[in-house]
Amino acid sequence: MILGTAGHVDHGKTALVRALTGVDTDRLAEEKRRGITIDLGFAPLRIDDDLTIGVVDVPGHEAFVRNMLAGATGVDLALLVVAADEGVMPQTREHLAILRLLGVRGGVIALTKTDLVDAEWLGLVREELDELVAGTPLEGAPAVGTSVVTGDGIAALREAITRVARAAPSRQPDDLFRLPVDRSFTVRGTGTVVTGTVWSGMLRRDETVRLMPGSRRARVRGVESHGAPVAAALPGMRSAIALAGIDVGDVGRGTVLVTDPSWRESRTLLADVTLLAPDPPIGPRTALRFHLGTSEVGARVIARRETLSGAEPAPARIALDEPVVARAGDRFVLRGGSPLVTVGGGVVVDPTPEHRRSRANPAGRGDARERLRYALAAAGTRGIETASLPVRIGLRPDEAAVLAGMLPDAVQAGDRLYEAPVVAQLVERLREFVRAHHADNPLEDGASLQSVRARLGASSELAEEVVRRSLARGDVEIAGPVLRECGWAPRLTAAEERASADLRAALERAGREPPGIAELSEERGPTTASLLRLLERTGVLVQVDADRYYVRSAVEEMIAALRGAMQPGREYGPPELRDILGFSRKFLIPFLEYCDRAGITERRPGGRVIIAV
Repeated sequence: MILGTAGHVDHGKTALVRALTGVDTDRLAEEKRRGITIDLGFAPLRIDDDLTIGVVDVPGHEAFVRNMLAGATGVDLALLVVAADEGVMPQTREHLAILRLLGVRGGVIALTKTDLVDAEWLGLVREELDELVAGTPLEGAPAVGTSVVTGDGIAALREAITRVARAAPSRQPDDLFRLPVDRSFTVRGTGTVVTGTVWSGMLRRDETVRLMPGSRRARVRGVESHGAPVAAALPGMRSAIALAGIDVGDVGRGTVLVTDPSWRESRTLLADVTLLAPDPPIGPRTALRFHLGTSEVGARVIARRETLSGAEPAPARIALDEPVVARAGDRFVLRGGSPLVTVGGGVVVDPTPEHRRSRANPAGRGDARERLRYALAAAGTRGIETASLPVRIGLRPDEAAVLAGMLPDAVQAGDRLYEAPVVAQLVERLREFVRAHHADNPLEDGASLQSVRARLGASSELAEEVVRRSLARGDVEIAGPVLRECGWAPRLTAAEERASADLRAALERAGREPPGIAELSEERGPTTASLLRLLERTGVLVQVDADRYYVRSAVEEMIAALRGAMQPGREYGPPELRDILGFSRKFLIPFLEYCDRAGITERRPGGRVIIAV
């Protein structure tokens, strides 16, 4: 569990952490010289054998709010520090606003430097604090007066922190691993080490991690927490990860360690955005700084109504200057203006929308079910990978699988999920394709399965699902390689019956040297090709090659001639076979290739041999 400090500069946050933990979190020489915290500091607050709280000490100076944000994201509880001699100050208010935007669930308030004020003044400061935290996650939080000089209140503060920590819900380890890096350095004999708070999942030694954004990979050489080796980095744990195969210059604050392949980086997010104040409004040209985890990148917010104003959450698309690694449900903070101030924040609704110009989800504040429905509708026939659902909708893998299986308007085909109305539309489209094919080709047995799948414009898995549903509904049936309406059969007109008989008679007269399809069509009209295919399906004709049909009796006579003249095991060249069959090379080679395909002959280096019956 992580406890993050918050409060104005010089209100005693670092001294209070030292009094609680015995650790001085100001590690930089400049911090010692200036007497203020500049970067993040970390210390373990050991309560009992079963509870150690990781304390993140953040800077309070307005110039270092970006560092404060890197430490505040991912904390479970807040320790709001207010000096009794000064009371509520500008950074007290900004830090509290940031905690609210980040969804911090609760915490404790520490009134420091109580040895410098009298009881009456302290009472006024408490009243001011009550007004400040009203309507925030710290409303009703225990407020403890302390002094690191006299030691008053330190034990009571520790007890208050323990009570709040034990009442807070714990994070579940059976989730996708993610750790935003806040520090990286080199240790002699170990190599590159990164530190951060585990947001979700767990990590063990010898696992392989991906460093995102980017595609770098590294092996975990070791895992520590607060200086001691541990079996695994668990959710809510401050962890130091030793990495093999990566230089310290290739990983820094803003990098995210993940293990699951479903994580994606993105330059576009769909989110619900909340402003801290109605003015000034934020438009699509307003330059902002976007903070998520330990990442900070430039951003612009594009709302459905062009500009954002007011304190109510509004759906928006966020265009980022650089990629980040986000998950549905992640909290972020927006800063802007000159000098930079916190202007708002929000919740990620879709971390990887289908298109960079995807419209914001008006139902984004709904639950995961609503987010999934909206994402499926936006995905259309592309669908969504089921493996990506834990990231796309912000659920643990087991929860995402249950939701996908229970959603009535979702259809799974292969490894992807599709919106049920999209699948239903494709089923209707398939039915219309088959009907149109019958209308345009009344002599054909049906439309080829391959052509129907191609015309659907869907993946092979989705096309198979559409065909399966169409068959189950009784709209169509499969006949060999074609798809046709149930009960469909070609019906010849009287004229077509006469043309079919004439065509058969012409091919019987031609015998072993029939004319090609083009020649027959030129003589007999555009329906000739369809009639030829119909006669083949009924067994009257045999298609020997792409351009030529024979009557079946002629083919059988030629095969009988080959079997009668060719000696088993002997190889025959084309000249000998031409003499046996009695026709020119123009007809010979296609017929011999047909015999090879039909298993009558076999082509070898020295010629063809007859296959024994």
